[in-house]
Amino acid sequence: MRLEIQKVETPAGKRAFIKLPWEIYRNDSRWVPPLLLERKKFLDPKVNPFFEHAEVDFFLVLGENRQPLGRIAFVVDHAHNAFHSEEVGFFGLFESVDDREVAGRLLDAAYEGCRARGLKKLLGPMSLSINHECGLLVEGFDIPSMLGIPYNPHYYSSLFENWGLKKAKDLVCLKIAPFVKMPEYLERAMVRIRKRNRFTVRSIRMDRFQKEIDVLWEIYNSAWSRNWGFIPMTRGEFAFAADEMKHIVQPEFCLIAEIKGEPAGFSLTLPDINQVLKDLDGKLFPFGWARFLMNRKKIDSYRVLTLGVKKKFQRLGIDVSFYHETYKQCIEQNVALCEMSWILEDNQAMLAPLYRMGADIYKRHRIYERTCEN
Repeated sequence: MRLEIQKVETPAGKRAFIKLPWEIYRNDSRWVPPLLLERKKFLDPKVNPFFEHAEVDFFLVLGENRQPLGRIAFVVDHAHNAFHSEEVGFFGLFESVDDREVAGRLLDAAYEGCRARGLKKLLGPMSLSINHECGLLVEGFDIPSMLGIPYNPHYYSSLFENWGLKKAKDLVCLKIAPFVKMPEYLERAMVRIRKRNRFTVRSIRMDRFQKEIDVLWEIYNSAWSRNWGFIPMTRGEFAFAADEMKHIVQPEFCLIAEIKGEPAGFSLTLPDINQVLKDLDGKLFPFGWARFLMNRKKIDSYRVLTLGVKKKFQRLGIDVSFYHETYKQCIEQNVALCEMSWILEDNQAMLAPLYRMGADIYKRHRIYERTCEN
């Protein structure tokens, strides 16, 4: 088969890049189409603040009739390399037919991007960074992925490994279901925590959303700074992500802890709108919004997207309070399943309390790497 690798440099090429997944997943009922409008904004350097500190090249592999067979993005995130004192290139947004030659041409393009810039390692998939969707699904194909969690065909791992990529780190998704009764140990722990009265927990104030973003942004860049691969988000990046979530946030599931008026930690749990997006086929217009609003009340799965506490306020029980309040809301709102994701496979400080609450791992995503030989 004659193949052509093409760098995306035109609006038509970008449209083909964005639309390719609809062909790859044509017969896969577990895939949830993203919103086309959201994808266009996310990949637009004039709109997404991520591009202010990163270079991104998009590539397509075209077949004999110039039909797209695969895609990839190659990313040089200068913020990551400066923060970690590394020389790393990333790949992401990978999609391909089940063909080693097609996948090889795509991964070769990313690898050559690394070599041309003198970088030492290729890491991915990250679409476009660790602050976005990342990891390749390697376990848990039977249940559709929740909002913000990647889904891909099972054969992608073979394409990666045959090309020479090796495991760098696994990210795990845990679930709790059903929610029937609050665990007794959580109730006992909350009695002790309330007696100490060291902090307060409140819901986000949606009527002052922009000011609340400043609070959450400060906590995020402090609480997650020790995590593997962490990259601080700029105020613009954080606001861009928050604005995308604003219309689905339920205040009772977005919690902020404070100590004498100082923000100390936050927890964000979102409804899994993938349950609704699945039937929209990526389109909000002309009738998508109406269908979304009509079916939103049917959502019965939630995802704990983030839960963190500033380093200086850890060990005060703030995390326990977040677990307790979120668990209580899940019971009161008849949540069928709650996912905690993603979590580093070796982050025992996060995994241990979740196991104790009855959570178990049901999905696993893998970050791969390959050393670049210059």
